[in-house]
Amino acid sequence: MMAPRTRSSRSSGPPLALTRFVEEQYPRVEGALVLYTGDRARAQELAQETFARVCQHWDRVERMAAPGPWVHRVAMNLAHSAHRRRGAERRATERAVARGEGAERSAPDAPLEVSELVRGALLGLPERERAVVVLRFYADLSVDETAAALGIPTGTVKTTTRRAMATLRDSGLLTEVFVDE
Repeated sequence: MMAPRTRSSRSSGPPLALTRFVEEQYPRVEGALVLYTGDRARAQELAQETFARVCQHWDRVERMAAPGPWVHRVAMNLAHSAHRRRGAERRATERAVARGEGAERSAPDAPLEVSELVRGALLGLPERERAVVVLRFYADLSVDETAAALGIPTGTVKTTTRRAMATLRDSGLLTEVFVDE
């Protein structure tokens, strides 16, 4: 006679640590992607793809000292790849229109809950500056974590942050908080 089968941890759903990690990190990653891309639907797709990769590599991710920056790095890499693809599609569409093939433009981005002023200012920054600002101030990553997430030196994060904040300040979005006495 065979012993009764017990449910394995695999058939009972994801590990509790994975569930907690996703619950904690998903809103931060999705929010960072919304700010970075300017498009909620695109950000949600990118966040879902990011966490699909987290699930695929959970054995490795859960052993990382700081998996948060890693998940943000994956998200930003996916966003960069999507941006490059959209650029290639746009150029192909422009060539088709120039040839008179009548290709239509895609619908405008969906409206965001984020202030239009903030979104516009962030989208006006170069990609690297926008990524650094979003990770540092929205995702609340440290300089070291931001550097790890973007695969750049900490000095570059500091310089890029300073440059981006100066641009935002010059745009009138930021005001000086401290007054020299």
